[in-house]
Order: sequence, then C-alpha cells, then structure tokens
Amino acid sequence: MNKKLVYLFSILFLVVIVLAACGGETDDAASEEGNDDGTSEETEETVTLTLAENHPEDYPTTIGNEEFARLVEEKTDGRYEVEVYAGGQLGEESEVLEQVQLGTIELARVNSIPLTQFSDEIGVLSMPYLFDDEEAKWDKLNGEVGQELLGTLDGSGLVGLTFYDSGERSFYNSERPVETPEDMEGLQIRVQSSDLAIAIVESLGASATPMEYGEVYSAMQTGVIDGAENNFPSYYTSNHYEVAEYFTVNGYQGTPEVLLGSEDLWDDLSDEDREAFTEAAMESVDVQREAWAELTEESREAVIENGNELVEVEDTDEWREAVQPVYDEFGDQYSEWIDRLTE
Repeated sequence: MNKKLVYLFSILFLVVIVLAACGGETDDAASEEGNDDGTSEETEETVTLTLAENHPEDYPTTIGNEEFARLVEEKTDGRYEVEVYAGGQLGEESEVLEQVQLGTIELARVNSIPLTQFSDEIGVLSMPYLFDDEEAKWDKLNGEVGQELLGTLDGSGLVGLTFYDSGERSFYNSERPVETPEDMEGLQIRVQSSDLAIAIVESLGASATPMEYGEVYSAMQTGVIDGAENNFPSYYTSNHYEVAEYFTVNGYQGTPEVLLGSEDLWDDLSDEDREAFTEAAMESVDVQREAWAELTEESREAVIENGNELVEVEDTDEWREAVQPVYDEFGDQYSEWIDRLTE
C-alpha cells in the first residue's frame, strides 16, 4: 500500500473516532437534559414525613389522615410522601405534641382540647351549644374564621392545617331516661378534668366527677358514678352502652379534632408546597367526615339492637338556657370568637 492510501485510511479512522465521541456526548447530554418527550430522567429525592395518629387504622380520623397523605403526594408530584402511624405507635397525644414541637415528628392528628395549653382561644370550641347545627359549624370551621382560629397556634411550634369531625357529645346514664335538664338533677356524671367540663355538668344540676376515661366502665358498673358523656362511637366502642342503658341525644358539645404540622416542617416548605399541604388537608375533610358519619350510624344501630333507650332531644332551647351560667363565667375570654363563630 502506497503512502497516499495509508494517509487516507488514517484520516478516515480519525473521522470515525471523532464522530463516535460526539455521538457519546450527545447521548449523555440527552440523559441529563431530558428525553424526546421533554421529561427529565433525573428526579428529585422523595422526602418521607411521619404522621402520628392514636386511633386504630380503620377509625375515621385515620382514614382522613390516609386521604391527606395521598393528596400530598399527588399535589407535590411525589416529592413528599406521608407515612401514617396509627394506633398510638408513636405515643400518647401529649407525647406526640412535644415531638411535633421539636420537629422529630412532622405531622399529627390530635383533639383540640390539649391544644388549649398553646392557644387559649381554641378553647372556645368546647363551649356548649356553640353552633345551631352541623352545617353552620362546618361552614365556619372550614372557612376563614376556622383558619384564623388555627392561626392562633403561631409561635407554639405547631401549625394547624384543618379540623376533623369527632361528632357531638351527649349524656348517658344507668338510672333513668333524661329528656330535660331537670332530669339531670342528682346524677353523678363523669367528666374530663377541666373547669369548663365541670361547669357545664353542674349548670345542668348534676354532680361532676373528673375521672380517667379507662376507669369509667367499672365506675358505672359498680355505681360509683351514674353516667358520663361522649359521642355515639365512643359510647359503643368503649362498651359503656353495656352499663349505661339510657342515651340522651342532645349534642351539647362538638369539640373537633385538629390535623397539624410542625413549624420546622413548615419553614422548610416552599410557598407552593405550603399551599399544596393546606389544600390536601382541607380536601381530606370530606372523606374523614363521611367515615365519621358511617361509624356513627353503625354505632347507633348497634346500641338500638342491644335494647338501649335513646332519648331524642329535638328542641334544645331549655338546655341552652340551662348552660347560660357557663357563658357568664367563661364567655368574656371567648367573646370575640363566639361572635365570629355564631354570627
């Protein structure tokens, strides 16, 4: 082979090497910048968050939590996922609240009553006969006033996202049917350990006995107390219906649950993600409330089938009049919020 041919072959070989190298760079660039359809092959790392729930997996608040988790993942395009730990796996509500404040747990569902230690204003939701009906209640809680009330937690290390349903509380006892406040006279009723709870029961003519929830069944069974107060599902699932035959459906109190997050989490979120989390929380309420309604109806049917007597109070006017002393005693500290929630 003469020198000219050798030279030509050498040139061709170099051209092939250069083209191959260019082709490799193009492929690498495509893998970094995107595919033909414009989507990126590189994805952001998913951040996994923890949500603490002390109710069982099939309980309405847990069902609401799971819907919230689904919506968060959907609205953030998978950048955030929420793992729900039900059944008190992460501790009791008081322990969970401390961990949320510290940021070691990012999210939790708690009752609003323990939150009064961080926001006095939230205590207004425990006032008796605060709302005329369920529609009025949820219009307020899901609206601007409800969000502002959650905002009173600012500075506590907690961020309120939305309210969940925990039903209406009513009285039940082992002695007699209770139709009017006068029928409460002389009954010994278990209450939570709070000045407001005690004042409500005493305004109705009964004696209030603060007691741990786990002691209520045996206390009614042995006659230490005559009755207690709670919602239908709790009355049924706690088996209190076995030792307290009479349930008065008067819905005197409807303290809601609260879905909340830690301020540490909130500070780390972009404005866009904060909006996504808030929307997910608000949109999960319908699913949670539907699950609550189903559980309430199931519980109601079960206690009726058991032979318990339900006293339906259609007109609560005289009950509202009877608890007026509670508003005289506690109303001043909540006056602004009472006006806004009931206007």
